[in-house]
Amino acid sequence: MSIGIGGLIGGILGFFATRSFFGAFLGYFIGSTFDKFNSSNSNSSSFKQSNRTYSNDASYYSSKLTQNDFATALLILSAAVMKADGKILKSELDYVRQFFKQQFSPHLSTKYIRDFKDILQKNFVLSDVCSSINNSMPIRQRSLLIQYLFGIAKADGIVSDSEMKVIHRISSYFRISSMEFEQIKSLFYKDTSSYYKVLGIEESASNDEIKKAYRKMAVKHHPDKFNQLGEEQQKAAKNMFQKIQEAYEHIKKERSIK
Repeated sequence: MSIGIGGLIGGILGFFATRSFFGAFLGYFIGSTFDKFNSSNSNSSSFKQSNRTYSNDASYYSSKLTQNDFATALLILSAAVMKADGKILKSELDYVRQFFKQQFSPHLSTKYIRDFKDILQKNFVLSDVCSSINNSMPIRQRSLLIQYLFGIAKADGIVSDSEMKVIHRISSYFRISSMEFEQIKSLFYKDTSSYYKVLGIEESASNDEIKKAYRKMAVKHHPDKFNQLGEEQQKAAKNMFQKIQEAYEHIKKERSIK
């Protein structure tokens, strides 16, 4: 299987796994990353080690991060969010399980899901995991990963304060600005204040400040600026641009802005 085919399949199935464009892009990245990893490690001892008995600590998985095993890193972050409120819910587990089943072959998805159950029993240094991701993923893509983590948190319908804190901590390790984090978080809430957060302003902002913030955000996230990137990244950018438009139209109507 070529990298292109793996990325394409990951992107298409990622969309159906998470019902959103950021899921499609994340699927594309996982598919592409896995193809590269599989190509370079299929005959190596590190790949064979995956079939051995699990270790009693987290060192087995931590060592895989040095091999740019993005899937393992994603599982570790997923586990951190799920464990944040002290309970592992079936809806959250199903969310992750479905995602990996959509991205990989039955054999590999079974392996990763088995790994995930073991990972849930262990503790990891999140800063180290995020550092590994930072070294191989641009910040724009890390922002999409934060959206995926929010998807896990909201799988049961509610994002708890403890889950929010863990995702915020991961976001800071990803070097994502507080303003951008608030903008991403607002995509999962439909209260009035969330529309202001999408534009990166306070509810006390004047009408002129709102117009200025909208123009700035519209220019920054306009789909035309992403023409040189992949198709799924363009879709994700378009989704963000639509959220900005929606937020501005809502505020305009609420304030009767001309």
